[in-house]
Amino acid sequence: MNQRVIKNIIGILIGNTIYALAVLLFIVPNGLITGGSTGLAIASFHAFSFPITYFVSIFNIFMFILGYAILGKRFALTTLMSTIYYPFILSVFEKTIGYEKMTNDPLLAALFGGVMIGVAIGLVIKCHASTGGMDIPPLILAKKFAIPVSISMYVFDFFILLMQIFYTDKEMVLYGIVLVATYTIVLDKALMIGKSQTEVMIISKEYEKINEAIIYELDRGTTMLKSISGYMKNEYPIVMTVVSNRELPKLNELILSIDDHAFMVVSKVNEVKGRGFTFKKEYLK
Repeated sequence: MNQRVIKNIIGILIGNTIYALAVLLFIVPNGLITGGSTGLAIASFHAFSFPITYFVSIFNIFMFILGYAILGKRFALTTLMSTIYYPFILSVFEKTIGYEKMTNDPLLAALFGGVMIGVAIGLVIKCHASTGGMDIPPLILAKKFAIPVSISMYVFDFFILLMQIFYTDKEMVLYGIVLVATYTIVLDKALMIGKSQTEVMIISKEYEKINEAIIYELDRGTTMLKSISGYMKNEYPIVMTVVSNRELPKLNELILSIDDHAFMVVSKVNEVKGRGFTFKKEYLK
């Protein structure tokens, strides 16, 4: 078993543990409602009198098979780990901690519970797994149509919450929407951790020196873009590079030491793939 597999297993276990704590400390004690397969089961029970436990079991099995067929064997095995471990750790916490209220304010419970659930789901997804149930359709949509997981998950959970407005206290539905919105935002941020980079475009008459400094001193690749200035019609190539957020101050200092009048455009990039980022650097002779 290689180091990456062990790291993913630990991440899946930690994510499910955080999820269980959120349910135990914030969701259940404050009577909050949420989306997912449980929310869908409650809606089905009120509409068709279909037993909740049966619905959840059948639905989760169906989602598991769907995930196996579309997302692969590895995904199914890691999701199965969540399916087994989550109820186990939840029962352990029930016997040791109990449903202890951390706060009597349902708004605070929705916010803190949302943060914990968002971190938990994000961690599990980054380990190439899911917590099962309604977490699987967003992953399928992300793979097939490149729809962000957080967006499709929010849409699904929002409609599931709206189904419950006919038989649940309307105020609790509003708190449920706050909960879903919170963990959707946190999930989106959690999935971007470690992926965001910074793109810098530099316009300077000292472009050759800046280009060489970035390559040899900062050890980053560059791209030269042909450009003509609008006013003076100067043909100075734009030096474009992508660096990590930690390297940005060093890059800024490096450029200004060469040309303190250099024009720089700095922008955030959500994700970068390629050599030096998702692949190891290779030096061409």
